Amino acid sequence: MNYIKKTVQILSALLLLTSTVLVAKEVPVVKGVITIDDSTFTCMRDMTKVDGFYVGNLMGDVASTVKVAKSETGGHYPPGSVVQLVPGEVMVKHPEGYSPVTNDWEFFELDVSPEGTKIRKRGFSDVVNRFGGNCLDCHVKAEAKWDMICKTGHGCDPIPLTKDILALLQKTDPRCKSNEQLTEKEIQTLMQLKKTMAAMLKK
Repeated sequence: MNYIKKTVQILSALLLLTSTVLVAKEVPVVKGVITIDDSTFTCMRDMTKVDGFYVGNLMGDVASTVKVAKSETGGHYPPGSVVQLVPGEVMVKHPEGYSPVTNDWEFFELDVSPEGTKIRKRGFSDVVNRFGGNCLDCHVKAEAKWDMICKTGHGCDPIPLTKDILALLQKTDPRCKSNEQLTEKEIQTLMQLKKTMAAMLKK
């Protein structure tokens, strides 16, 4: 089964798409600055799942973050909020005024493995993932009431992945210790996805 494990690791590193959250342990805040490093982000499924993505809060206010995520009318996420859709990308909300152009969101591109997380890129308006997509260019299309969070009906361009595939990527986060054994169909889906993503990276 080594090839299966290798496939999962490669996919987790390749598939860095729209927003959603990693594990949100509390981190220190000094003079309005949230300290973030590799150790901040762990198994995304340790967070709270809301409608297909995961959320948490680095400052401990998980309830307020979840409330906004579940709202049918939108709202502004509180500082410390973390939002994640796939293992390789995550958004973190900084205190008000930290980055007006991104509504105080910072974007992160991650390399993930069973050993943990390495922040590959981070920033605000200038983060471009390895597929050539600018994070802000996608999220800025969300209607104002959604605070730059993309999902169906929020105004963002659709992503080329089905809900089933997104769920499979979340299921195979290599940092999680409780990953279930994949079915043969799921293995084949991941193998095909790996080929597709590898071809995109060559362009």
